[in-house]
Amino acid sequence: MATAASPLLALLLIQLNVLFHLSDSSIALAQPQHSSSSSKERHQPALLQSTCNSTSFYDVCIAALAADPSSSTADVPALCAIAVSAAAANASGTASFLANASDAAATPEADRALLRTCAAKYAAACDALLAARVSLAEQDYDYAFVHASAAAEYPAVCRTLFRRRQQQQARPSRTTTYPPELSKREEALRRLCTITLDIISLLQTHEPST
Repeated sequence: MATAASPLLALLLIQLNVLFHLSDSSIALAQPQHSSSSSKERHQPALLQSTCNSTSFYDVCIAALAADPSSSTADVPALCAIAVSAAAANASGTASFLANASDAAATPEADRALLRTCAAKYAAACDALLAARVSLAEQDYDYAFVHASAAAEYPAVCRTLFRRRQQQQARPSRTTTYPPELSKREEALRRLCTITLDIISLLQTHEPST
């Protein structure tokens, strides 16, 4: 039954993805946008550019931070808070996306528990990012780093569960692999969390010694 259910699950996720239209702007922002990056860069504040230059995904960082109007006058801690908020919005949106998929009438029963578990992991990632934002406000950068690191790891559980189900099947097929829609969302969150961690590291570097 699980083998037959997988194509239905893939189709359902595609349909929900269209319905949500990757509704979280943070998901769209976390995709490369090479064509317009140079023109956008010229209009960004120097501090935003230099901060993003210290991250692993410069273009994604510029797009995500510049989407918040307050970034034009923000200092580095405030830019980090914006990055955390973008990552939290991504995680929350994906948790809702998966919860809707698990409750959809077209979802095969065999897939409901798996999707609910995935939704819970993204919700946990969101909670961790909200905790990171609190730690940032308290200038506790070590704890902020720990929380953001945890957020980056939670979605990997979802991928592992899909892989385990495929391995348990007698005749694995490509239709039982990790759905592309989830892979795209996981990668978007990974990039945003990495940017957050990079900026936290920047803050730690400039933190006064005690």
